Amino acid sequence: MGEGRGVFPGTCWAIVDGGRVVTSHDADLLVPWWSFTKTVLAAAALTLVRDGALTLDAALPGRPYTLRQLLQHRSGLTNYGELAAYHAAVASGDEPWSFEELCDRLDADRLLYKPGHGWHYSNIGYAFVARLIEEHLQLPLDSALRQCVLRPLGIEGARVAATPEDLNGVTMGVAGYHPGWVYHGLLVGTVAEAALLLHRLFQGPLLLDSLRDEMATPFCLPGPIPGRPWIQPGYGLGIMCGETTAGSVAGHTGGGPGSTIAVYRALSASGRTAAAFRTAEDQGITEGQALGLLHG
Repeated sequence: MGEGRGVFPGTCWAIVDGGRVVTSHDADLLVPWWSFTKTVLAAAALTLVRDGALTLDAALPGRPYTLRQLLQHRSGLTNYGELAAYHAAVASGDEPWSFEELCDRLDADRLLYKPGHGWHYSNIGYAFVARLIEEHLQLPLDSALRQCVLRPLGIEGARVAATPEDLNGVTMGVAGYHPGWVYHGLLVGTVAEAALLLHRLFQGPLLLDSLRDEMATPFCLPGPIPGRPWIQPGYGLGIMCGETTAGSVAGHTGGGPGSTIAVYRALSASGRTAAAFRTAEDQGITEGQALGLLHG
């Protein structure tokens, strides 16, 4: 499926090879990055570790878990994506709850297991990461991510969407969505920028080699995953990584109402990076499209 052959009609995609976008289709469209935002949040947090402002393995003030456990979904926190009332409110077009109301509804301090002794995907955990970054930098999230990650990696167009007006001109797949329902923040940017960001994160000087290695070292999860290309899935620090039908990869998949995005880098000698976006909610197909682009 190299160079876009075999990509589903309607897929926007970009391939980065040798440090530049070598081929693409509609890759200049603005799209929601959904949970690929978690990779950017993790990178921002790791720049604070790099600079000595945070540590990975000390318990956070007043919390029983560490930054590493938050970034790897091993904190024991629950996930607001499992609240039926949350999905009903989003579908009804309601105004987002305040963060305090969300925490009350979720009983956000409740732990499913002792930190470090399990794994459970947790959007609320990344909401805490976003607030940790804001607190340490004394900046709103958009400015913090620009300062720590986006500008240093040469990604000038991506931004955090906070209001429905911020989604004007963004290809969503649905109308009337309020980005405030994404409590860790919703980055929007082009498909090409998503691929370039992941490539530069792994290739550039933003993080020490040791921290990049930490990002891409997986906590192994059960596999294979039916309907998805993961044979031996794993999760690093803000990075989905492991063995797939396309070989060993690292990146992230994201999805929300109406659309999905998958951004992955081959961990082989090629180091090729690809991003695929579809206005459809089947994450497995979008992942398959992105992984197919890694082999030209």
